[in-house]
Amino acid sequence: MWIAVRQRFSRFHENLSLTTDQLEDGLRKQLGVRKSLHAAYWGESTETPHGFIVGSWGKGTAIGPPNDVDIFFELPIEVYTRFEGYQGNKQSSLLQEVRQVLVDRYYQTDIRGDGQVVVAGFNTIAVEVVPVFRYDDQGRFLMPDTNNGGRWKLVDPRAELQFIETADILSYRNGRPMAKMMKTWKRHCNVPLKSYQIEMLAAEFMSAYAHRDQDYFYYDWFVRDFLIFLCGKANSYLVIPGTQEVINLGDGWLSRAQTARDRAILACEYERDDFTVLAGEEWQKIFGNRISISVT
Repeated sequence: MWIAVRQRFSRFHENLSLTTDQLEDGLRKQLGVRKSLHAAYWGESTETPHGFIVGSWGKGTAIGPPNDVDIFFELPIEVYTRFEGYQGNKQSSLLQEVRQVLVDRYYQTDIRGDGQVVVAGFNTIAVEVVPVFRYDDQGRFLMPDTNNGGRWKLVDPRAELQFIETADILSYRNGRPMAKMMKTWKRHCNVPLKSYQIEMLAAEFMSAYAHRDQDYFYYDWFVRDFLIFLCGKANSYLVIPGTQEVINLGDGWLSRAQTARDRAILACEYERDDFTVLAGEEWQKIFGNRISISVT
């Protein structure tokens, strides 16, 4: 029994990896953006500009083809002091200034401010820039949030990365693959959960899952049981590592999770009986054509 599971899910995981070209393209474009901002705000040209990659690229959970790469760019504290003297929405003013710096450099590229980030919309991949100020020596930063009149939001990317890494270790390196697979479900089925929420939920689930020490042979159960777990999380909360910010998950995504759960349950039954094509058809309803229908 289960003759197709290991091959199907190992190939699926492999198919989600960034290609060398995608990786090099994203790294090159984010470096160029950081170099431009460094020259504008730190007054020098350098090959090692301030800033670093965050988000899924920083946490090792990016899936291809990538839509964007997220970076934090650290600004001098003098810039914070200057904007604190502004009236009105200081955070919006900061984003507009950073946007203008990039417009002057990338005048043929669509550059826009978007809530908490400045987005440089290159043809192949967008670079999402979060201008930040160092808050302390523990890796925490202040970032702008333009919503509701504006505020400075405390963030701790190091703690968020450590949360994912710890869960990945506890789950025998199954945590990140599961996060990538469930983010593929989010993308294919237009699930209204944010990527970081799926990453955190996958980390929470996998770090305590009874079969977390198994390999791809158990991944049909991994997916099924994660979706069962997820359906029980409607209207619950996530606590963001480092800052302890509380996020309400709501339930706008629940019907899609329930549909995926039921399809995964059926797919697992087909896998058990070695109805490999029928199983593959159900998996594709969840993940799209990134996962194979048939396995040879």
